[in-house]
Amino acid sequence: MRAIAFALALICGLAGRGMAFEIENRVVFGPEDPARVLSVISTGDAELFAPIIQAFLQGRPDVAVDYTVASSAQLMRAVHEEGVVFDVVLSSAMDLQTKLVNDGFARAYSSGVTEALPDWARWRQHLFAFTEEPAAIVLSREAFEGLDLPRTRQGLIELMRAQPERFAGRVGTYDVRQSGLGYLFATQDARTSETFWRLSEVMGALKARLYCCSGQMIDDVASGELALAYNVLGSYARGRADRSAFHILLPEDFVTVMLRTAFIARTSPEPDLAEAFIDHLVARDWADGDSADGDGADGDGADGDSAESAFFDGNWLRPQEQVLRRIRMGPGLMVFLDRYKKAAFIEEWGSAMLQP
Repeated sequence: MRAIAFALALICGLAGRGMAFEIENRVVFGPEDPARVLSVISTGDAELFAPIIQAFLQGRPDVAVDYTVASSAQLMRAVHEEGVVFDVVLSSAMDLQTKLVNDGFARAYSSGVTEALPDWARWRQHLFAFTEEPAAIVLSREAFEGLDLPRTRQGLIELMRAQPERFAGRVGTYDVRQSGLGYLFATQDARTSETFWRLSEVMGALKARLYCCSGQMIDDVASGELALAYNVLGSYARGRADRSAFHILLPEDFVTVMLRTAFIARTSPEPDLAEAFIDHLVARDWADGDSADGDGADGDGADGDSAESAFFDGNWLRPQEQVLRRIRMGPGLMVFLDRYKKAAFIEEWGSAMLQP
Protein backbone atom coordinates (compact mmCIF):
# COMPACT_ATOMS: atom_id res chain seq x y z
CA MET A 1 0.00 0.00 0.00
CA ARG A 2 1.35 3.42 -0.87
CA ALA A 3 2.19 6.14 1.60
CA ILE A 4 -0.67 8.19 3.01
CA ALA A 5 0.78 11.34 1.52
CA PHE A 6 0.68 9.81 -1.94
CA ALA A 7 -2.95 8.77 -1.46
CA LEU A 8 -3.83 12.31 -0.40
CA ALA A 9 -2.09 13.68 -3.48
CA LEU A 10 -4.22 11.42 -5.64
CA ILE A 11 -7.38 12.69 -3.97
CA CYS A 12 -6.31 16.24 -4.70
CA GLY A 13 -5.68 15.17 -8.30
CA LEU A 14 -9.26 13.96 -8.60
CA ALA A 15 -10.56 17.27 -7.30
CA GLY A 16 -8.35 19.08 -9.78
CA ARG A 17 -10.01 17.25 -12.65
CA GLY A 18 -13.36 18.75 -11.67
CA MET A 19 -14.89 15.74 -9.96
CA ALA A 20 -17.34 17.04 -7.42
CA PHE A 21 -18.34 13.85 -5.60
CA GLU A 22 -16.96 13.44 -2.09
CA ILE A 23 -14.16 10.95 -1.57
CA GLU A 24 -13.57 9.30 1.80
CA ASN A 25 -10.26 7.68 0.88
CA ARG A 26 -8.16 6.71 -2.11
CA VAL A 27 -5.33 4.19 -2.07
CA VAL A 28 -3.20 2.71 -4.84
CA PHE A 29 -2.05 -0.90 -4.46
CA GLY A 30 0.80 -2.32 -6.54
CA PRO A 31 3.91 -0.94 -8.24
CA GLU A 32 4.63 2.76 -8.51
CA ASP A 33 5.02 2.69 -12.27
CA PRO A 34 2.50 0.09 -13.46
CA ALA A 35 1.90 -0.74 -17.09
CA ARG A 36 -1.84 -1.00 -16.38
CA VAL A 37 -4.17 0.34 -13.70
CA LEU A 38 -7.53 -1.09 -12.63
CA SER A 39 -9.70 1.67 -11.16
CA VAL A 40 -12.28 0.67 -8.56
CA ILE A 41 -14.87 2.76 -6.73
CA SER A 42 -16.29 1.16 -3.62
CA THR A 43 -18.24 1.76 -0.44
CA GLY A 44 -15.98 -0.71 1.41
CA ASP A 45 -13.18 0.49 3.67
CA ALA A 46 -9.76 0.15 2.06
CA GLU A 47 -8.28 -1.76 4.99
CA LEU A 48 -10.99 -4.40 4.70
CA PHE A 49 -10.42 -4.90 0.99
CA ALA A 50 -6.64 -4.64 1.06
CA PRO A 51 -6.03 -8.41 1.43
CA ILE A 52 -8.48 -9.16 -1.38
CA ILE A 53 -6.80 -6.66 -3.70
CA GLN A 54 -3.31 -7.82 -2.79
CA ALA A 55 -4.30 -11.41 -3.57
CA PHE A 56 -5.60 -10.27 -6.96
CA LEU A 57 -2.28 -8.57 -7.71
CA GLN A 58 -0.24 -11.70 -7.03
CA GLY A 59 1.17 -12.84 -10.37
CA ARG A 60 0.40 -9.42 -11.93
CA PRO A 61 3.60 -7.44 -11.25
CA ASP A 62 2.81 -4.79 -13.86
CA VAL A 63 -0.72 -4.03 -12.59
CA ALA A 64 -1.89 -1.59 -9.93
CA VAL A 65 -5.33 -1.15 -8.39
CA ASP A 66 -6.51 2.42 -7.82
CA TYR A 67 -9.13 2.07 -5.07
CA THR A 68 -11.49 4.97 -4.29
CA VAL A 69 -13.79 4.87 -1.27
CA ALA A 70 -17.04 6.85 -1.21
CA SER A 71 -20.41 6.62 0.47
CA SER A 72 -23.15 4.86 -1.47
CA ALA A 73 -24.82 8.20 -2.21
CA GLN A 74 -21.57 9.74 -3.45
CA LEU A 75 -20.77 6.64 -5.50
CA MET A 76 -24.16 7.03 -7.17
CA ARG A 77 -23.43 10.68 -7.82
CA ALA A 78 -20.01 9.92 -9.33
CA VAL A 79 -21.21 7.21 -11.69
CA HIS A 80 -24.80 8.22 -12.49
CA GLU A 81 -24.61 12.01 -12.48
CA GLU A 82 -20.99 12.95 -13.13
CA GLY A 83 -19.97 10.12 -15.43
CA VAL A 84 -16.64 9.55 -13.69
CA VAL A 85 -14.79 6.70 -15.38
CA PHE A 86 -14.02 3.58 -13.34
CA ASP A 87 -13.50 -0.05 -14.28
CA VAL A 88 -15.36 -1.74 -11.43
CA VAL A 89 -18.12 -0.48 -9.14
CA LEU A 90 -18.59 -2.16 -5.73
CA SER A 91 -21.30 -1.28 -3.24
CA SER A 92 -23.29 -2.51 -0.27
CA ALA A 93 -26.36 -0.52 -1.44
CA MET A 94 -28.05 -3.18 -3.56
CA ASP A 95 -30.91 -0.95 -4.62
CA LEU A 96 -28.61 1.75 -5.98
CA GLN A 97 -26.47 -0.85 -7.75
CA THR A 98 -29.61 -2.27 -9.33
CA LYS A 99 -30.60 1.18 -10.58
CA LEU A 100 -27.15 1.79 -12.06
CA VAL A 101 -27.38 -1.50 -13.96
CA ASN A 102 -30.97 -0.83 -15.01
CA ASP A 103 -30.01 2.62 -16.30
CA GLY A 104 -27.27 1.23 -18.54
CA PHE A 105 -24.09 1.95 -16.59
CA ALA A 106 -22.84 -1.67 -16.56
CA ARG A 107 -21.54 -3.99 -19.24
CA ALA A 108 -22.51 -7.64 -19.51
CA TYR A 109 -20.04 -10.32 -18.51
CA SER A 110 -20.23 -14.09 -18.30
CA SER A 111 -17.60 -16.64 -17.35
CA GLY A 112 -17.48 -20.09 -15.86
CA VAL A 113 -17.06 -18.42 -12.47
CA THR A 114 -20.05 -16.09 -12.75
CA GLU A 115 -22.23 -18.81 -14.27
CA ALA A 116 -21.56 -20.94 -11.17
CA LEU A 117 -23.33 -18.32 -9.05
CA PRO A 118 -26.82 -19.17 -7.78
CA ASP A 119 -29.51 -17.37 -9.80
CA TRP A 120 -30.28 -15.09 -6.86
CA ALA A 121 -26.62 -13.96 -6.68
CA ARG A 122 -26.48 -12.42 -10.18
CA TRP A 123 -28.78 -10.23 -12.23
CA ARG A 124 -28.90 -9.83 -16.02
CA GLN A 125 -25.27 -11.04 -16.34
CA HIS A 126 -24.34 -7.57 -15.16
CA LEU A 127 -24.50 -7.51 -11.35
CA PHE A 128 -22.72 -10.09 -9.20
CA ALA A 129 -22.89 -10.77 -5.47
CA PHE A 130 -19.61 -11.63 -3.79
CA THR A 131 -20.48 -11.52 -0.08
CA GLU A 132 -23.46 -12.09 2.21
CA GLU A 133 -23.36 -9.75 5.20
CA PRO A 134 -25.93 -9.50 7.98
CA ALA A 135 -27.38 -6.41 9.56
CA ALA A 136 -26.46 -6.90 13.21
CA ILE A 137 -27.13 -5.24 16.55
CA VAL A 138 -23.94 -4.39 18.41
CA LEU A 139 -24.24 -4.19 22.20
CA SER A 140 -21.71 -2.67 24.60
CA ARG A 141 -20.57 -5.29 27.11
CA GLU A 142 -20.20 -2.59 29.74
CA ALA A 143 -23.67 -1.15 29.17
CA PHE A 144 -25.29 -4.60 29.24
CA GLU A 145 -23.37 -5.94 32.21
CA GLY A 146 -25.77 -7.74 34.55
CA LEU A 147 -28.56 -7.81 31.95
CA ASP A 148 -29.91 -10.73 29.99
CA LEU A 149 -29.11 -10.00 26.37
CA PRO A 150 -32.19 -9.47 24.19
CA ARG A 151 -32.66 -12.18 21.57
CA THR A 152 -35.24 -10.45 19.36
CA ARG A 153 -36.25 -6.94 18.34
CA GLN A 154 -39.26 -7.18 20.63
CA GLY A 155 -36.95 -8.12 23.49
CA LEU A 156 -34.81 -5.08 22.74
CA ILE A 157 -37.89 -2.84 22.68
CA GLU A 158 -39.04 -4.13 26.07
CA LEU A 159 -35.59 -3.66 27.59
CA MET A 160 -35.22 -0.08 26.36
CA ARG A 161 -38.72 0.80 27.55
CA ALA A 162 -38.02 -0.69 30.98
CA GLN A 163 -34.70 1.12 31.48
CA PRO A 164 -34.79 4.41 29.56
CA GLU A 165 -32.19 5.98 31.86
CA ARG A 166 -29.65 3.38 30.74
CA PHE A 167 -30.22 4.00 27.04
CA ALA A 168 -31.20 7.67 26.67
CA GLY A 169 -28.82 9.29 24.19
CA ARG A 170 -26.85 6.06 23.89
CA VAL A 171 -28.59 4.33 20.98
CA GLY A 172 -27.20 4.62 17.47
CA THR A 173 -28.54 3.77 14.03
CA TYR A 174 -28.25 4.96 10.44
CA ASP A 175 -29.53 8.31 9.28
CA VAL A 176 -31.56 6.98 6.36
CA ARG A 177 -31.64 10.45 4.80
CA GLN A 178 -27.89 10.23 4.21
CA SER A 179 -26.96 6.55 4.13
CA GLY A 180 -27.93 4.46 1.13
CA LEU A 181 -27.24 1.23 3.01
CA GLY A 182 -29.14 2.48 6.05
CA TYR A 183 -32.13 3.30 3.85
CA LEU A 184 -31.95 -0.14 2.24
CA PHE A 185 -31.85 -1.91 5.61
CA ALA A 186 -34.69 0.22 6.97
CA THR A 187 -37.01 -0.37 4.01
CA GLN A 188 -36.31 -4.10 4.09
CA ASP A 189 -36.98 -4.24 7.85
CA ALA A 190 -40.25 -2.37 7.36
CA ARG A 191 -41.28 -4.80 4.61
CA THR A 192 -40.58 -7.76 6.85
CA SER A 193 -42.18 -6.71 10.13
CA GLU A 194 -44.15 -3.90 11.77
CA THR A 195 -41.75 -4.28 14.69
CA PHE A 196 -39.42 -1.93 12.82
CA TRP A 197 -41.74 1.02 13.36
CA ARG A 198 -42.25 0.26 17.06
CA LEU A 199 -38.51 -0.02 17.49
CA SER A 200 -37.99 3.26 15.63
CA GLU A 201 -40.46 5.02 17.92
CA VAL A 202 -38.68 3.70 21.02
CA MET A 203 -35.27 4.74 19.68
CA GLY A 204 -36.68 8.15 18.76
CA ALA A 205 -38.06 8.63 22.28
CA LEU A 206 -34.56 7.84 23.60
CA LYS A 207 -33.06 10.51 21.33
CA ALA A 208 -31.16 8.04 19.18
CA ARG A 209 -27.97 9.31 17.58
CA LEU A 210 -27.89 9.08 13.80
CA TYR A 211 -24.87 8.02 11.77
CA CYS A 212 -23.71 7.72 8.18
CA CYS A 213 -21.62 4.62 8.59
CA SER A 214 -21.28 1.32 10.43
CA GLY A 215 -17.66 1.97 11.39
CA GLN A 216 -18.47 5.13 13.35
CA MET A 217 -21.29 3.40 15.22
CA ILE A 218 -19.07 0.47 16.14
CA ASP A 219 -16.34 2.89 17.30
CA ASP A 220 -18.79 4.53 19.69
CA VAL A 221 -20.10 1.22 21.03
CA ALA A 222 -16.56 -0.03 21.59
CA SER A 223 -15.65 3.16 23.47
CA GLY A 224 -18.77 2.96 25.63
CA GLU A 225 -20.24 6.16 24.23
CA LEU A 226 -23.13 4.13 22.82
CA ALA A 227 -24.91 1.30 24.60
CA LEU A 228 -26.01 -0.24 21.30
CA ALA A 229 -26.05 0.29 17.55
CA TYR A 230 -28.85 -1.06 15.38
CA ASN A 231 -28.45 -2.47 11.86
CA VAL A 232 -24.69 -2.13 11.54
CA LEU A 233 -22.79 -4.34 9.13
CA GLY A 234 -22.01 -7.50 11.03
CA SER A 235 -18.91 -8.13 8.88
CA TYR A 236 -17.38 -4.84 10.04
CA ALA A 237 -18.10 -5.61 13.70
CA ARG A 238 -16.81 -9.15 13.42
CA GLY A 239 -13.53 -8.02 11.92
CA ARG A 240 -12.67 -5.53 14.67
CA ALA A 241 -9.60 -6.01 16.81
CA ASP A 242 -11.55 -4.60 19.79
CA ARG A 243 -14.58 -6.87 19.40
CA SER A 244 -14.17 -8.08 23.00
CA ALA A 245 -15.77 -4.74 23.98
CA PHE A 246 -19.14 -5.66 22.50
CA HIS A 247 -21.60 -8.43 21.70
CA ILE A 248 -22.76 -9.00 18.11
CA LEU A 249 -26.43 -9.95 18.07
CA LEU A 250 -28.12 -11.61 15.10
CA PRO A 251 -31.75 -11.34 16.27
CA GLU A 252 -33.74 -14.55 16.29
CA ASP A 253 -36.91 -13.04 14.78
CA PHE A 254 -35.09 -12.38 11.50
CA VAL A 255 -31.71 -11.31 10.18
CA THR A 256 -31.59 -9.05 7.15
CA VAL A 257 -28.75 -10.17 4.90
CA MET A 258 -27.23 -7.80 2.36
CA LEU A 259 -25.41 -9.01 -0.75
CA ARG A 260 -22.40 -6.83 -1.54
CA THR A 261 -22.34 -6.54 -5.32
CA ALA A 262 -20.01 -5.57 -8.15
CA PHE A 263 -20.33 -4.73 -11.83
CA ILE A 264 -18.05 -3.75 -14.69
CA ALA A 265 -18.58 -0.16 -15.76
CA ARG A 266 -19.86 0.23 -19.30
CA THR A 267 -17.04 2.74 -20.05
CA SER A 268 -14.27 0.67 -18.41
CA PRO A 269 -10.87 1.44 -19.97
CA GLU A 270 -9.54 -1.95 -18.79
CA PRO A 271 -12.41 -4.39 -19.37
CA ASP A 272 -10.28 -7.55 -19.35
CA LEU A 273 -8.71 -6.62 -16.02
CA ALA A 274 -12.18 -5.76 -14.71
CA GLU A 275 -13.44 -9.18 -15.78
CA ALA A 276 -10.53 -10.88 -14.01
CA PHE A 277 -11.26 -8.87 -10.87
CA ILE A 278 -14.94 -9.84 -10.93
CA ASP A 279 -13.95 -13.49 -11.23
CA HIS A 280 -11.52 -13.04 -8.34
CA LEU A 281 -14.20 -11.56 -6.08
CA VAL A 282 -16.79 -14.17 -6.97
CA ALA A 283 -14.46 -17.17 -6.80
CA ARG A 284 -13.52 -16.40 -3.20
CA ASP A 285 -16.82 -17.71 -1.88
CA TRP A 286 -19.10 -18.80 -4.67
CA ALA A 287 -17.29 -20.65 -7.44
CA ASP A 288 -17.90 -24.03 -5.83
CA GLY A 289 -21.64 -23.27 -5.74
CA ASP A 290 -21.88 -24.18 -2.05
CA SER A 291 -23.76 -21.84 0.29
CA ALA A 292 -25.04 -22.89 3.69
CA ASP A 293 -28.30 -24.49 2.63
CA GLY A 294 -28.80 -21.62 0.21
CA ASP A 295 -28.72 -18.98 2.92
CA GLY A 296 -25.09 -18.37 3.87
CA ALA A 297 -21.86 -17.88 1.96
CA ASP A 298 -19.53 -20.82 2.15
CA GLY A 299 -16.54 -18.68 3.06
CA ASP A 300 -13.99 -21.43 2.32
CA GLY A 301 -12.98 -19.84 -0.97
CA ALA A 302 -12.78 -22.06 -4.03
CA ASP A 303 -9.42 -20.53 -4.91
CA GLY A 304 -7.94 -21.49 -1.56
CA ASP A 305 -7.56 -17.88 -0.38
CA SER A 306 -9.94 -18.11 2.56
CA ALA A 307 -7.65 -15.97 4.74
CA GLU A 308 -8.09 -13.00 2.42
CA SER A 309 -11.84 -12.89 3.09
CA ALA A 310 -11.78 -13.09 6.88
CA PHE A 311 -13.92 -9.98 7.23
CA PHE A 312 -16.54 -11.31 4.83
CA ASP A 313 -16.47 -14.99 5.82
CA GLY A 314 -20.06 -16.21 5.64
CA ASN A 315 -19.60 -19.27 7.86
CA TRP A 316 -21.14 -17.50 10.82
CA LEU A 317 -24.36 -17.08 8.81
CA ARG A 318 -25.36 -20.63 9.66
CA PRO A 319 -27.41 -20.08 12.80
CA GLN A 320 -29.70 -22.77 14.08
CA GLU A 321 -32.40 -20.40 15.29
CA GLN A 322 -32.29 -17.17 13.29
CA VAL A 323 -34.41 -16.63 10.19
CA LEU A 324 -32.21 -15.25 7.42
CA ARG A 325 -33.92 -12.76 5.10
CA ARG A 326 -31.63 -12.29 2.14
CA ILE A 327 -32.32 -9.13 0.16
CA ARG A 328 -33.06 -10.24 -3.39
CA MET A 329 -31.50 -8.56 -6.39
CA GLY A 330 -33.80 -7.35 -9.12
CA PRO A 331 -36.19 -4.56 -10.12
CA GLY A 332 -38.20 -4.94 -6.91
CA LEU A 333 -35.35 -3.18 -5.10
CA MET A 334 -36.09 0.01 -7.00
CA VAL A 335 -39.59 0.37 -5.56
CA PHE A 336 -38.39 2.46 -2.63
CA LEU A 337 -36.15 4.55 -4.90
CA ASP A 338 -39.25 6.10 -6.44
CA ARG A 339 -39.14 9.75 -5.46
CA TYR A 340 -42.59 9.82 -3.88
CA LYS A 341 -42.26 6.49 -2.09
CA LYS A 342 -38.89 7.50 -0.72
CA ALA A 343 -40.19 10.85 0.48
CA ALA A 344 -43.16 9.16 2.19
CA PHE A 345 -40.94 6.57 3.87
CA ILE A 346 -38.47 9.17 5.14
CA GLU A 347 -41.34 11.31 6.44
CA GLU A 348 -42.75 8.36 8.40
CA TRP A 349 -39.27 7.43 9.62
CA GLY A 350 -38.69 11.04 10.71
CA SER A 351 -41.96 11.12 12.67
CA ALA A 352 -40.81 8.07 14.61
CA MET A 353 -37.11 8.83 14.99
CA LEU A 354 -36.93 12.62 15.21
CA GLN A 355 -39.25 13.21 18.14
CA PRO A 356 -39.24 16.65 19.79
